[in-house]
Amino acid sequence: MEDENDKDVAVPTGNLLAISDLHVAYQDNRAVTESLRPVTEDDWLIVAGDVGERYADIEWALTLLARRFARVIWAPGNHELWTVPQDPCDLRGEKRYLHLVELCRGLGIDTPEDPYPVWDGPGGPVAVAPLFVLYDYSFRVPGADSKEESLRRAREAGVVCSDEYFLHPDPYPAREDWCRARVAYSERRLAAVDPDLRTVLVNHWPLVREPTRILRYPDFAQWCGTELTADWHLRFRAAAGVYGHLHIPRVTRHDGVRFEEVSVGYPREWRPRGPRRLPRQILPVPADDREGFIH
Repeated sequence: MEDENDKDVAVPTGNLLAISDLHVAYQDNRAVTESLRPVTEDDWLIVAGDVGERYADIEWALTLLARRFARVIWAPGNHELWTVPQDPCDLRGEKRYLHLVELCRGLGIDTPEDPYPVWDGPGGPVAVAPLFVLYDYSFRVPGADSKEESLRRAREAGVVCSDEYFLHPDPYPAREDWCRARVAYSERRLAAVDPDLRTVLVNHWPLVREPTRILRYPDFAQWCGTELTADWHLRFRAAAGVYGHLHIPRVTRHDGVRFEEVSVGYPREWRPRGPRRLPRQILPVPADDREGFIH
């Protein structure tokens, strides 16, 4: 017999979804972005960086997504932080990042500077923590004992990230200094999360080095994260980690924690793979959850 009290209990609905590396400067990727829609009216969307390079493109994409999804959570990638020629928004470094934070706040989008929202839908409750911790060249070329040596060997191999030209660390002396400041800031905030809550850790760059070991150009790993975050998925009770940047969408596990690389990537990369489900479902855990590539 149905309990009268059950009639007043709302059943949680919706999905916690994620995507990254939309790169909307490409027309085909712009079309992909325009195709993104929620499955239910309660769906949240995590956007894990690299929406685009030019401020107007970033604003267009985030405005579109904020209108469609019940809640949008953004973490910056390296491309949003680039200061490129012909962009009317010529802010550099931290000023550019904070300008993007204000754009997001005006759209009702959560950022790494805001209180972490709690997902109470299926698979929850979890605190969804968008992070911005950059990289510090500690994912060095094997055998290199310094940043300088690692960069030299990468240049000799013809591998140089465009961040070296477009991602300015102002007012910090170098990108690794900005990274260390962001790591300390993020650690304090994560330590303050209710210890009874699990987390979903969202960062554009992978929080652990292992996913970079399959890169076609291994020297590129030094622009892909920091060893300082290697244990965060354990320390901060992660139910899942979400990242992009590598353009290798797949599911892996590290210390039993599920990590999802959710990038779209460039058209030349995603066209050969054929169509796949976008965005990626993080919670509830999808029925096809398994290690390996997402098809």
